Amino acid sequence: MNYLCCILASFGLSLLLTAALLPLLKRLKAGQYILSYVKEHASKSGTPTMGGLAFTAAIIIASFIFCTFPNNRINLTLAITAGFAVVGFLDDFLKIHRRDNQGLRPYQKIIFQLAIAVIAAVYCYVNGITAVNIPFGGGLSFDIGWGVIPLVIFVFIATVNCVNLTDGLDGLAGGTSMAYLAFFGAMLSVTGGGGELVAFSAVGALAAFLIFNCSKASVFMGDTGSLALGGLISCLSVFSGNVLYIPVLGIMFVLSGISVIIQVIYYKRTKRRVFLMAPIHHHFQMKGYAESKISYVYFVITSLVGIICLIFV
Repeated sequence: MNYLCCILASFGLSLLLTAALLPLLKRLKAGQYILSYVKEHASKSGTPTMGGLAFTAAIIIASFIFCTFPNNRINLTLAITAGFAVVGFLDDFLKIHRRDNQGLRPYQKIIFQLAIAVIAAVYCYVNGITAVNIPFGGGLSFDIGWGVIPLVIFVFIATVNCVNLTDGLDGLAGGTSMAYLAFFGAMLSVTGGGGELVAFSAVGALAAFLIFNCSKASVFMGDTGSLALGGLISCLSVFSGNVLYIPVLGIMFVLSGISVIIQVIYYKRTKRRVFLMAPIHHHFQMKGYAESKISYVYFVITSLVGIICLIFV
């Protein structure tokens, strides 16, 4: 019952905050600038962005209402989520201020992301969160000791950027993240890994945000939202010892990242492309598939994998 109340509360908060934020973003002319080579998205230019502020705030408020405090892991999870939201906000703000699609420089983003990831990694090591659960291993886990530090740093950087890359179509990152967090939260509630109320807060908040973000989107989450979601997913997975579930349950995020890596490496070596455009959701779009269909398939695949993970947890 507590889980349902948490979802409903975060849904209501996110709905109200997004509805209130949208006219403010329009008045401030906080519109998204579309890259010139993404012709399919030309009509989206000027759509308000930074909508991630609303659902991130809803997640944090709902978590404080329903979670038991003091709880250092939840405190750090919410702080890191907010930290990544701030980094994304800076990136979005600079894009709007400069009236182009260039926000923070890549090295600046990496420095900020590394700083936050190192904090999480050191926290894990100092507090003995060094055991890693094996997916479908029947409760099997192994302790990696100090190796948790480089693993956590890599996981944070990879996950945050893969979620960010998935945020390329209406409802894509939001829907995929909602499916991930719904099933991951259910897994945590079964295993007692902790943090499930934060996950369910995110599910409710994203469900409300998708009302405004599904095709045709009236607001984008921006890097503010996508980086915050990547940070939240990383925290919940790392702090519960379920870090290896990210490439399984988050297979669609991984697909986004890998498709970009393959495209870049292959193009540099051959001057030809594997995909019509990367990340791969743009490839499908250029093949003629509707944005709503692509987003739906991402959601369904993530949900199916989530069901399998939940059955064998």
